[in-house]
Amino acid sequence: MIPWPWWVLAFLTLVDLTIRIIAIIVVPRNRRPTAAMAWLLAIFFIPYIGVLLFLIIGNPRLPRARRRKQDQINEYINETSDQLHFGTLRPDAPSWFPPIVAMNQKLGALPISGDNGAHLIGDYQQSLDAMADAIREAEDYVHVEFYILQSDAATDNFFRALEEVAARHVQVRVLLDHWANRWKPRYRKTIKRLNAMGADWHLLLPMQPLKGRMQRPDLRNHRKLLVIDGRTAFVGSQNITDSSYNLRKNIKRGLHWVDLMVRVDGPVVLSINAIFLSDWYSETDEVLSEIDITRAEIGSGDLDCQIVPSGPGYESENNLRLFLELLYAASEKIIIVSPYFVPDEALLLAVSSACDRGVRVELFVSEEGDQAMVYHAQRSYYEALLRAGVRIWMYRKPYILHTKSLTIDDEVAVIGSSNMDMRSFGLNLEISMLVRGEEFVAEVRDLEAEYRSLSRELTLEEWLQQPLRSTILDNLARLTSALQ
Repeated sequence: MIPWPWWVLAFLTLVDLTIRIIAIIVVPRNRRPTAAMAWLLAIFFIPYIGVLLFLIIGNPRLPRARRRKQDQINEYINETSDQLHFGTLRPDAPSWFPPIVAMNQKLGALPISGDNGAHLIGDYQQSLDAMADAIREAEDYVHVEFYILQSDAATDNFFRALEEVAARHVQVRVLLDHWANRWKPRYRKTIKRLNAMGADWHLLLPMQPLKGRMQRPDLRNHRKLLVIDGRTAFVGSQNITDSSYNLRKNIKRGLHWVDLMVRVDGPVVLSINAIFLSDWYSETDEVLSEIDITRAEIGSGDLDCQIVPSGPGYESENNLRLFLELLYAASEKIIIVSPYFVPDEALLLAVSSACDRGVRVELFVSEEGDQAMVYHAQRSYYEALLRAGVRIWMYRKPYILHTKSLTIDDEVAVIGSSNMDMRSFGLNLEISMLVRGEEFVAEVRDLEAEYRSLSRELTLEEWLQQPLRSTILDNLARLTSALQ
């Protein structure tokens, strides 16, 4: 083998040194320390590949034009909200609650509202059918926005409901995430069915470079919401698809997803509709001025509800800040349900601090994972959580517990699309609903009890018996989870 000339080696050394120096200057700027360190390690150990990856997925924000649209939307919502009355709030709120509400509105623009009704639907097929029944009551419009939307046997009733109202000239608007659906087995059939019914549909965060539509390729719109006539809405964690997601690997392993949706009515429906309208505007540049988001109708209950949008279109991690404030406010009980629990330092500290205060903390996760990297990254935190005093419940396989919820004492609950992981905090567009009212918290508690009965508790003694190879995989996955 002929050795390279000295000047080639000197040039490559200079390039390598230049890359490292530039990386130290550029990478840490406006980036959380863990993410900056992970990127620097990648660039230092595999400089050329690391730089290429950083150029492709190193920017955790949406393009500037999209962020400007979000700013315009927030400004409009703030101006409109100042002139409106969103129901009567429940009395005797705990002292920590109003400041959290104020923070949420400052970050996400949407106000809290009273006089709302909200009820959980914890059965997978029942929630699909309940949404179909609500769609059939539509008179003016139906707004559908889901991360995954597939026409299959389980969702046929949902799609037939859309077809029926569309035939009555009800306007059906649909948003679905591009990357999450494009490679799914039912994508073409789903689009064909939407076209046949006359739905006005668009892809969320499309990766279409030939059309000039580009952003970081792993950004996702992970929201799940449905609005009917501005009077009824659904939010939660469930996608519109069979509980196996129709994926061959899931069917082979016998995996099925466990999820929930919440049916709501009252003034909070206006906020959910505002999220849809903002995403519609972001993707189409169309302002649906005929949709009135200023006329609030009294709901069937007296719950206080606030919608908290989050994602790379915002300057801060709105959902993470909400979770942190609630965790520090808890005095008796915290129950977290999250299929992907990969906390940053702040969230891990908030959970362990709650245990130190004597708060009972429980975490529900799945015994079996569907995404290897996230599954192993999550496992890397189990020992620290167990030693802190967290009780970890593992929902028995072959089911994937996909619900995302947080309950604090008997005061408030948060339901939505957001996991407690780095991706949901920094890369996904999410929707969360904060609910105050002991009757709603009791519904969530009943569901938590059902999950507990179908789970087994992980103990520290059992965890310490993990083989070395599992520990190595967990720790490697933990390092990569910080790449944002």
